[in-house]
Amino acid sequence: MSLTEEIKKRRTFAIIAHPDAGKTTLTEKLLLFGGAIQTAGAVKSNKIDTATKSDWMEIEKQRGISVATSVMGFEYKDTKINLLDTPGHQDFAEDTYRTLTAVDSVIMVIDCVKGVEIQTEKLMEVCRMRNTPVICFINKLDREGRDPYDLLDEVEEKLNIKVRPLSWPIGMGKGFKGVYNLYDQKLNLFTPSQRKLSDDRQVFENLDDAELDGLIGPNNAKQLREDVELIEGVYPEFSVEDYLEGKVAPVFFGSAVNNFGVNEMLDTFIKIAPAPKSRETDVREVKPSESKFSGFVFKIHANMDPNHRNRIAFLRICSGKFERNKPYNHVRGPKPLRFSNVTQFMAQDKEIIDEAFPGDIVGLYDTGNLKIGDTLTDGENMVFTGIPSFSPEIFREVVNKDAMKTKQLEKGLKQLMEEGVAQLFTFDMGSRKVVGTVGQLQFEVIQFRLKNEYNATVEFHPMNLYKACWISSKDKKQLDEFVRSKNRYIARDKDDKLVFMAESKSWLQMVQDNYPEIEFHFTSEF
Repeated sequence: MSLTEEIKKRRTFAIIAHPDAGKTTLTEKLLLFGGAIQTAGAVKSNKIDTATKSDWMEIEKQRGISVATSVMGFEYKDTKINLLDTPGHQDFAEDTYRTLTAVDSVIMVIDCVKGVEIQTEKLMEVCRMRNTPVICFINKLDREGRDPYDLLDEVEEKLNIKVRPLSWPIGMGKGFKGVYNLYDQKLNLFTPSQRKLSDDRQVFENLDDAELDGLIGPNNAKQLREDVELIEGVYPEFSVEDYLEGKVAPVFFGSAVNNFGVNEMLDTFIKIAPAPKSRETDVREVKPSESKFSGFVFKIHANMDPNHRNRIAFLRICSGKFERNKPYNHVRGPKPLRFSNVTQFMAQDKEIIDEAFPGDIVGLYDTGNLKIGDTLTDGENMVFTGIPSFSPEIFREVVNKDAMKTKQLEKGLKQLMEEGVAQLFTFDMGSRKVVGTVGQLQFEVIQFRLKNEYNATVEFHPMNLYKACWISSKDKKQLDEFVRSKNRYIARDKDDKLVFMAESKSWLQMVQDNYPEIEFHFTSEF
């Protein structure tokens, strides 16, 4: 198969949502339809002993939430799907933000009972920064939720994007019968199943079919016909171009837990979602069809297999063909790198591959050479842009509880920070180490992983800090003077960049006013 054909058949996307919207359950059902798994697990259920496939870290099983992005690849109807299941909890937002740099489109899951929530709005802002195409899946129609028309209005208003329903629910809650596919103008009636796919389905291509009244009831059939007529009359015809430009969000309704609506969305998704797109570097735009390989690291995970202290870098391939055992230019590093262990994922299950193409996500076994944001190429010196660290919101000082384990702690902190779990700032004065995160729960994860993976015991003591600001100046003398005068508040991040640790919003504003020649940045990419 040619490079062009390989690119055309790929779809790389992330599933994002507010916690408990049903994101991980939807991921499982997509894997079911793709034949990647035969039985779905159950999130936070003690009745079913199969653990959820995409939540595999020990702490995820204990807490029943996703704390790290999972990468899964599978084939569906001659399409190679690369699916990234992201953490929904806002405390892990930074991992999600970075993951969004590695995908070409997004499926956003919304709970039909709760509607659009705060975290959903934040994630939509990140999508809008890159005009990422978004599909909405309104989930949990098996529960008594809000009116579908009200939900569509709320999505438009809160997410500031036009919507176009491409499927429509028949009933809700106990009376939920299924969904009508507006895109294909077909009605599939399934037998609901939480664990497996059912082959028992009836397909109606004509809503006027009298048999429909007998199957879903005359009232439901009448309501569906009226709804479809209203939607087709009120909403403009769906434009794939507007969707690809991020101007309109197609909306699907369903119940992931019962398999209703998932197939309709997946079938439409592979038809309309974008194939791998061009990406910007600090030098030029890189097209996926270019013959020479390039890609960037957007995530690093240490200890995926606790028995083998391995460290895996997740690489998004942007152009050309990636080949195992071939030396590639590590743009930031001193020498080319060669990878003999190149894997693709089904959550934590891995298989060694010999080649991969634009849109694919591969895992590279790494001994510490790679970090988030690194670019690998077939020779050209360029760096893919748009993978920043954001200024944290909560700061805690790291206190070592066992002086005999200082080396283990140093190693653990270094590796966890390189994963992007949180950010580490080391003060120039006193060498105090401070961890910054976007949420409280991250400290629990770090503490848990340091203890279980590195045998290091720490406590986190609160610090009165408002913001970490990366600083720069065109005038080196002024920058040196600022660092000298504010020495107590100067720290360095893991890349040795200068950071000003501001104690309050008003004080930061005053310092900015007093030092106009110093630039204060709220992301590490400037």
